[in-house]
Amino acid sequence: MSEELQIEPHGPVRVLRISRPQARNAMTGTLARRIAAAIDALEADDTCRVAVITGDGGHFCAGMDLKAFTQGELPWDPVRGFGGLTERPPAKPIIAAVEGYAVAGGFELALACDLIVAADNAQFGLPEVRRGLVASAGGLMRLPRRLPYFLAMEMALTGDLLSAERAWSQGLVNRLAAPGEALAQALQLAARIAEQAPLAVRASKRIVIESATWPADEMFARQAPLADPIGHSADALEGARAFAEKRAPVWRGR
Repeated sequence: MSEELQIEPHGPVRVLRISRPQARNAMTGTLARRIAAAIDALEADDTCRVAVITGDGGHFCAGMDLKAFTQGELPWDPVRGFGGLTERPPAKPIIAAVEGYAVAGGFELALACDLIVAADNAQFGLPEVRRGLVASAGGLMRLPRRLPYFLAMEMALTGDLLSAERAWSQGLVNRLAAPGEALAQALQLAARIAEQAPLAVRASKRIVIESATWPADEMFARQAPLADPIGHSADALEGARAFAEKRAPVWRGR
């Protein structure tokens, strides 16, 4: 992988570290495609159960590299979208560990993740309207599902920033960390997830996401083909045996 994207193993957790600190980790087309390729590889790796994406140099991501944009470069992967993530996040859980700025496409990257851990001085925002652009990498669609409607609308129409502390108070951020400690806390959260049965974790993530658009009278019917196979899996039997035998389960992902 390029030096601009570093993959760091932490047991069953993989960290994807964006490393363009000279540009506040602004996204380029090359970097987006490399992130997409890294996610493809992590999805195929049975030893990886959770991913964490973070940025180097005190910032998460400042969005699209505007200098590259003026030269005709778009920071999209043809399959996974902006930053190699926003249109097709992984089936496995992914956590954003945010320091400094997560703005524009950088905020959209964080919104595409399942959980967010942020330093208490981090800043979030969608300033595209200030540049004559639209936050089209999922931000305008995901934000009102994560924040109260009027707060999301204010951010979308003004481009104003949201502090990590207010984001946490509104439920957008899962954990607040001291500056410089977001990744460490994200790894703790990832390790907790990685302890659980991998098939059950992936199915649970899928149900939480997809059920948001299921008609009320079809919810259980649509859930059944996702949940029922998990209940008949070897891991489900192992979980019951481990509980009865008062030991830690040994998950096999089947």
